[in-house]
Amino acid sequence: MPIAFWCVLLAGVLPLATVAIAKRSGPGFDNHDPRGWLDRQSGRARRADMAHRNHFEAFPFFAAAVLTASYLQAPQARIDELSMVFILTRLLYTVCYLTDRATLRSLCWTIGYLSVVGIFLLPVFVH
Repeated sequence: MPIAFWCVLLAGVLPLATVAIAKRSGPGFDNHDPRGWLDRQSGRARRADMAHRNHFEAFPFFAAAVLTASYLQAPQARIDELSMVFILTRLLYTVCYLTDRATLRSLCWTIGYLSVVGIFLLPVFVH
């Protein structure tokens, strides 16, 4: 299986990892009302929840890009490279969110987003 497909799997797991951090970071997690509990959190728990939500938002665009580029037979090595850039920047994004480094977090988000745009454009420019 191509590396890019493994990256899609990792991107799908990132929201679960960050929400687990959120639930462990705040006091007295309420499993009867998890979303309400998360909405009332602050500090690291709140930032982890926000990272969790953003990972869910980023996932469809990334997965669609990988599948589209693969279907249109873009060079697999390039898809893999850009997919790894996406995952690396999403991991750094998470660290930056958890440690409250907003500017660096935004830079990581931008690089990750541009890597997905690059994956989508591979079939157009590379053959």
